[in-house]
Amino acid sequence: MEDGLCGRCRLSGTQWLECESRAIHTYCPSCGAQKRGQTWADTEQERDEIGPTLALSAVRLHPEVSLPQFQVSIREISSNRSTAEVEVSGSLFGEPVRDRCSIELVWHKEQCDRCNRIAGSYYEGVVQIRATDRKLTDREAREATRIAHEIEAAHLADGDRLSYISDLKETKDGIDVVIGSQTIGMGITQAIASRLGGRYTTHPKLVGQKAGRPIYRVTYLVRLHPYLRGDVIEVRGTDLEVVSVEGHHVRAVELLTGRTRTIRDTEEKRLVGHGSEAIEALVAYIDDGMLGLLDPLSGQTVEAPRPEWLTVEAGAQVRVLRDRDRLVVLG
Repeated sequence: MEDGLCGRCRLSGTQWLECESRAIHTYCPSCGAQKRGQTWADTEQERDEIGPTLALSAVRLHPEVSLPQFQVSIREISSNRSTAEVEVSGSLFGEPVRDRCSIELVWHKEQCDRCNRIAGSYYEGVVQIRATDRKLTDREAREATRIAHEIEAAHLADGDRLSYISDLKETKDGIDVVIGSQTIGMGITQAIASRLGGRYTTHPKLVGQKAGRPIYRVTYLVRLHPYLRGDVIEVRGTDLEVVSVEGHHVRAVELLTGRTRTIRDTEEKRLVGHGSEAIEALVAYIDDGMLGLLDPLSGQTVEAPRPEWLTVEAGAQVRVLRDRDRLVVLG
């Protein structure tokens, strides 16, 4: 008892349950994001999952109600209206309590900040992916696209809804990725340059002002390495086959010795060809570390150094690349 009143008497003068007449859920019809206050958030919840939580957001209980339990049933009225019946039970002042109320659920459509920007063709930059002195390969195009979407997903998972890709298209020169923020632009640029091997530059352009602050649109140019895995290059008279491209250098294997070397971009190089272009030549003879090869085009014998790691006999076939007036043995 408190103030000489038993729990039942105290309860009789207490309003322990209050329900607002309606609860509003604002969502984007394009992407399904929901608005919380002035902030938009992505969600994978469907309407039937949101409904009970929305209804309970309109319920207020006396702070001393203990062990409250709720039962919510929802009836659909139209595409933008539902009615929620909420039954509440619990204990107050040591007495059991039970009551119910009806709440109108309003499903309000509003275009979110991200979709509004996309619909208005708003963007803050373009990531241009190009190869140096060659075209992008299909594999590079696929991998660059995958990386771009991976970075976008990571930003969205972190709640950065305005770091989106509004367009991604292949051009005759490479790939253009239109992005919604400079944050994702730099993220995509650095990831592609690092993973596929290459360099990048940024080119900001002043496009206006907002609240007295300059607004820039940035072009991020990624230049992938001129060489690919499988390319044969000549460096200071030595033939090497490219194994991988990593940032500002390539790892390659010397075709004569089998040793692996790292070649920096600053070293002078010349492209001989690609392993896929190799043809087969007959080994006519072997003499003092040299192979006599029957040129399949001219029919004449051409000598080439025998790779130290290659085991071969006269009469066998070896893969070669034609380079000017010589044949480069691949194995």
